[in-house]
Amino acid sequence: MMNLTTIIAVASGGAIGATLRMLLSGVVNKHIVHTLPFGTLAVNLLGSLFVGVLFAYFHLNTSFSPQVKTFLITGILGGFTTFSTFAMESFFLLESGAYLHAFSNMALNLFGSISFAGIGYLLIIQLSK
Repeated sequence: MMNLTTIIAVASGGAIGATLRMLLSGVVNKHIVHTLPFGTLAVNLLGSLFVGVLFAYFHLNTSFSPQVKTFLITGILGGFTTFSTFAMESFFLLESGAYLHAFSNMALNLFGSISFAGIGYLLIIQLSK
């Protein structure tokens, strides 16, 4: 249900997630010599891992309020991961003729994010047994 508490949870979580994305992406891009946008890849993979972890944790622990779940998943992790930046970086790689880098970036983000979400989910499920 959409109410003021839910909106505040998403907005405040989004501010935290976007700030964390900027910081992590900046650190990664500063310290890794790259031809691919590894900062964006890092936040998308890490965010996907955390989404998997949280979904599994919330599946096993049903006592959390919808606002807490929304704050963490839609707010923080929604602000942290970035499909739009990934899309523009991939477009710019394609536009510059760096087709191998563009398709590598797309494959790593797409398949890596799905894999990391699954790894996070399965890890928590296995650890709970």
